[in-house]
Amino acid sequence: MSDNPRETLDAAPMHWRQILVVAICIGLNALDGFDVLSISFAAPGIAAEWGIDPAVLGIVLSMELIGMAVGSVVMGNIADRIGRRPTILACITVMAAGMFTAAFASNIVFLSLTRLLTGLGIGGMLSSTSAMVAEYSNARRRSLNMALNIAGYSTGAILGGLVASQLLEVTGDWRSVFLFGGIMTVIGFPLAWFFLPESIDSLMARRPQQALEQINKTLAQLGHAMLSALPAVRSDEPKSSIRELFSGQFARVTILLTIAYFAQIMLFYFVVKWSPKIVVDMGYSAAEAGRVLVAANVGNLLSAVLIGIAAQRFSVRPMVIGSMVLGFIAIGVFGSGLSSLGALSIAIAIAAFFINAGAVGMYPIFAVTFPTQLRASGIGFVIGVGRGGSAVGPIIAGSLFANGASLLTVALTMGLGGLVAATMLFLLPTKKTMTPVATVT
Repeated sequence: MSDNPRETLDAAPMHWRQILVVAICIGLNALDGFDVLSISFAAPGIAAEWGIDPAVLGIVLSMELIGMAVGSVVMGNIADRIGRRPTILACITVMAAGMFTAAFASNIVFLSLTRLLTGLGIGGMLSSTSAMVAEYSNARRRSLNMALNIAGYSTGAILGGLVASQLLEVTGDWRSVFLFGGIMTVIGFPLAWFFLPESIDSLMARRPQQALEQINKTLAQLGHAMLSALPAVRSDEPKSSIRELFSGQFARVTILLTIAYFAQIMLFYFVVKWSPKIVVDMGYSAAEAGRVLVAANVGNLLSAVLIGIAAQRFSVRPMVIGSMVLGFIAIGVFGSGLSSLGALSIAIAIAAFFINAGAVGMYPIFAVTFPTQLRASGIGFVIGVGRGGSAVGPIIAGSLFANGASLLTVALTMGLGGLVAATMLFLLPTKKTMTPVATVT
């Protein structure tokens, strides 16, 4: 056995306790997916009850996105400073508080604040669980597990959407959506409390009091020999700070990955936000447009699972770059003037498949690019700042449509985001050109 626990965990088959950690993180991200979607299902009832106009409602709908961006950056750095486990527990608490208080909101300002609060927890959860999954996975399963972790977000959105629709049909009250989300989030707390130990990598990086004892306890539970002492600290190991992300060796990868994620998410949210409206403008009903969006979500989910499986056998970066390029071609096909609903559904499902594969496939790249001390901070910063693309994409598309651009022109313009993202990943340093603490395959 190696005296480095990371090398031991990388080489050994995954213990059932490691699998449980990954499964719980996937479940927590499924809660994220529902919590984000909840406001969309509640929005019609809120607008009807309070008589607010679409412009004001749009602000409410964007509040959790702002919170998610801030939460990803801030909570990601906190996770590197105090640990993954306490940060995840804090994020669950914040999310539950935001969901329950939203159910009792009596005005639009208070509701907006609750959505901002919920977004803070969601953003922090995504960056913290991404780091936890990476650090509890072995080398063979890491890419698959990280892809499945992100797929949990889409799964929660789909399944939660079905439950929310049923709740609204039975109760007719938009508050029931938030109450359900709050209850499910609370259920996640004891699961995390009892079954999520602190990451061994995080303990080794931070070295708090009794770090050796905690590491040995976890190693024993996983069936590995215990350490007699902590491995020596390398003199060149980075500190857990946002500033370190822009120090010499990390500045380039941080900037390239942030631009790549921003550009790819911009394209992704163009598909998510504009597909139904585009289909309706072609003369189809809102229900038919909704089914087209379901097809896109199916493509999203399949791509997350399949790229994770493929990443166990093939190098991640070439697959992700290829997916981004194919996503550009596929969104062009969608915008080329297809006339039948079936053809539109197939085209958007294929486009969503490759576009989401490009987005999800970046998470394993994040995990191997940033070292333990900066993993949650790096992932949090990239997805936090990169989420600006979720707002920019729909805005750019709307402006182009408003100025008379054709669907094909808009689709290809937005598709350029995929080509920009692919270029940034192509420019990422390789193992041969980086120091050992930050490598990409």
